[in-house]
Amino acid sequence: MSPTGKLLIGGGTGENAEPNRLRWNLSKQQIEEEAQALMCRTRRVYDRVGSLDPAEVTYENTLKELADIEVEYTVQRNILDFPQHVSPCKEVRAASTEADKQLSEFDVEMSMREDVYLKIVALQNKCQAKELRPEAKRYMDRLLKLGKRNGLHLCKEKQEEIKTIKKRISTLCIDFSKNLNENTTFLEFTQDELGGLPDDFINSLEKVESGKLKVTLKYPHYFPLMKKCYVPETRKAMEQAFNSRCMEDNAQILKELVALRKKKSDLLNFKTHSDFVLEMNMAKNSKNVTVFLDELARKLKPLGEEERAVIIDLKKEECAKRGFDFDGIINAWDLRYYMNQVEEVKYFVDQNMLKEYFPMEVVTAGLLDIYQELLGLTFELIENKPVWHEDVKMYSVKDAASGELLGQFYLDLYPREGKYGHAACFGLQPGCLLPDKTRQITVAGMVANFTKPTPSAPSLLQHDEVETYFHEFGHVMHQICSQAEFAMFSGTHVERDFVEAPSQMLENWVWEKEPLLRMSKHYKDQSMIPHDLLEKLLKSRLANTGLFNLRQIILAKVDQSLHTSSNANIDAKEEYARLCKEILGVPASPGTNMPATFGHLAGGYDAQYYGYLWSEVYSMDMFYTRFRQEGIMSAKVGVDYRNSILKPGGSLDAEEMLKCFLGREPKQEAFLLSKGLRIDQAKKSTPSAC
Repeated sequence: MSPTGKLLIGGGTGENAEPNRLRWNLSKQQIEEEAQALMCRTRRVYDRVGSLDPAEVTYENTLKELADIEVEYTVQRNILDFPQHVSPCKEVRAASTEADKQLSEFDVEMSMREDVYLKIVALQNKCQAKELRPEAKRYMDRLLKLGKRNGLHLCKEKQEEIKTIKKRISTLCIDFSKNLNENTTFLEFTQDELGGLPDDFINSLEKVESGKLKVTLKYPHYFPLMKKCYVPETRKAMEQAFNSRCMEDNAQILKELVALRKKKSDLLNFKTHSDFVLEMNMAKNSKNVTVFLDELARKLKPLGEEERAVIIDLKKEECAKRGFDFDGIINAWDLRYYMNQVEEVKYFVDQNMLKEYFPMEVVTAGLLDIYQELLGLTFELIENKPVWHEDVKMYSVKDAASGELLGQFYLDLYPREGKYGHAACFGLQPGCLLPDKTRQITVAGMVANFTKPTPSAPSLLQHDEVETYFHEFGHVMHQICSQAEFAMFSGTHVERDFVEAPSQMLENWVWEKEPLLRMSKHYKDQSMIPHDLLEKLLKSRLANTGLFNLRQIILAKVDQSLHTSSNANIDAKEEYARLCKEILGVPASPGTNMPATFGHLAGGYDAQYYGYLWSEVYSMDMFYTRFRQEGIMSAKVGVDYRNSILKPGGSLDAEEMLKCFLGREPKQEAFLLSKGLRIDQAKKSTPSAC
């Protein structure tokens, strides 16, 4: 869609573009063969670099060789391992998962090449820093740092032990995620047992042989039911099933993962696995994260207690009204239901009415229009190009001023069996320089699980789903607007506790009147959201903010506890239950094991879940300092944001990018205000002292 809101439709990518090299039609056999061939080609390059005489190393035969093969390897690897998340064919998903395991083991092998590491050390000793471009110098420094973090400065015996541990960790993480993706658990309920759910939800459910209705544990079923069903026993059954998915298998995997991570950090002389991970992040160490989470929890607890008291009163009234026994507590299966009740009763936001103004096609059109105008881009729908499923749509992205093609993205928005169960952005082809120094375009894919339209009903989004859409698409834009030279620094390859900030900042647009009006129309008559409903929605932004953020702190603390404990046999389930009671005052359901369903623990966020809250300090500072002050649809600020925050990718430190965009050091005041907290004016501090 162009900035004017007119959708462009085309069949190509532009005459001067580097191609999209991705392929989505590989068979099981082709995936197996391509994986072997890719490892063979890549190993030859590493062998060549590793065999160099230290006196003969140059930028061209060492760093550039490694950078060039990294570009090729990344693209081809994504072709092979992405289908496990999205392919409609179970056989292809299984082959892709197996290829991912093999390639992950291969990644470990290559990361442990001491001969290659020593050639980079030789190059560092040989060349002056000024002889390398700044990003090339950063690339060399990063490879040296990663070499040490892999133990390549240690004795051979320890190197082999680390290699074995890394391979095992990789396999376990893949299995943990696969178990969740392939889970097909469903429950059966009568229509009376689904009381409170709207007709469009009921009508979308499949009937089973018993005559009951089939409800899965996928997001489009689980979350609406937990928010709207007034039958406590139904919510209880769903919540317990949801937090028991893959419980036995994943609990064992998680236990082994935690022990292996601890063992590896011990071998590398780090105090804890968390300290090992955080060395590369803005937080730097686990102590800073602990202080941040503890201080934030302390400030949020009074707010959480107020909100909990409101929910208890609502529950008492509801039980009296419906003839249920009132137990005087908030159960895990009550929380989402009564948090939704707070929005509807206290803020008068009717979520069922509201979603009628957010049909998928209107939200998508408005979202694309806003992003184009804000960032100075033009999107074009590409037709008749191969994709992995008929639901998938593909777009190209050009710079609006120059017409230069920057990249392409896929939207895969609806659930299906075996598909990745959450919402995420996948980088598929890194935007970086190719061996001939021309630029390769970025390609990214957004995968989500919004309600799929049917012949009789459109896809209508809850407002929080609109927020999720905006957030994940922000990651897509980060991928595509990045202009790094090296694949290692492309797109979202920034510090993990900063990576969410650009997308979190863009969530603010779904809480502003003008953008909301641009992405909403009633699905029947195209009317705008009524003024009073819109005002109520905007006022509800702080609804439940204490309880919501205390739950985020629980998840971050579980993650930290697992990865800082001196006890390798720490029980994740018990730790989660303890923190729920201590921080939230809402007990975990007996017999469940939420950490076994917590994909982040095996999905690259180990010891880093705190980053969602940490990065909000920066996202809110960016929004309130620039966009709120100068205009939320200001093209000037949007271009500054694109150039200062998105364009560098990971080629600069996050702190440097923030200073450039803000014109000063980051502050936390906007973050605290966004949580409904008062600011202590005497205390001006960065995240670690929140």
